[in-house]
Amino acid sequence: MSDQTIDLAPVAETKAIKKPTTEFAVYFAIIFIATLPLAIFTWALSVLRSGDLKQKGPVARAWTQARIITPMIFAA
Repeated sequence: MSDQTIDLAPVAETKAIKKPTTEFAVYFAIIFIATLPLAIFTWALSVLRSGDLKQKGPVARAWTQARIITPMIFAA
C-alpha cells in the first residue's frame, strides 16, 4: 500500500491588486502639484550646471516624487 498524502508547505494567499481609489488620486495630484515647483527649480539648476538636457524633465521628476510619497501616506 502506498502513502497518498502530500505534505506541502502552506501557500500564502496572494493579495488582489486593487484599482487606485479616488482618495489616492486626489492625494497624488496634491503631492504632484506641491513637488512641481521644486522639481522645476532643481531641473533648471542641473541644466545650468551641466548644460545637458538629457536628464529627466521637471514633470517626470515631480511625477516620480509623487509616486514615491503617496504610497507612504497610505501605508502609514
